[in-house]
Amino acid sequence: MTTANMNNDALSKLLLERGITPTQQRLEIASFLFKKQQHVSADQILTSIKQGQNPVSKATVYNTLGLFANKGLLREVIIDPNKVFYDTNTQHHHHFYNTNTCDLTDIDHNEININKLPQLPEGTDIQSVDVIIKVSNQ
Repeated sequence: MTTANMNNDALSKLLLERGITPTQQRLEIASFLFKKQQHVSADQILTSIKQGQNPVSKATVYNTLGLFANKGLLREVIIDPNKVFYDTNTQHHHHFYNTNTCDLTDIDHNEININKLPQLPEGTDIQSVDVIIKVSNQ
């Protein structure tokens, strides 16, 4: 989802449609996130927004990202417990993660074929299958 041409009114409407109250801080974060399709960390967002006219606290950034992910506006891509990206592409797809550059790039879901999955624990259903292929520069 990209909102490059969306003003605050359109962003407010988008948030309201997902049951999110459009505060100034949330609009600031949404404006940064949805200006283009991207993978960003909370720290990247915080750094970028601190340079703007309306600084936002670290707690607000983390809370807002969690809320946006919970409401389906973002996908959380967890590389490891200390490295989480927020992906504005909410369609089903997979990723390459470059361990040298810390870049995350998309892989179309049709490029990966999973033929067999293990038997699920009793009383559970598959929510999603996410593949992250870690690569490094030669």
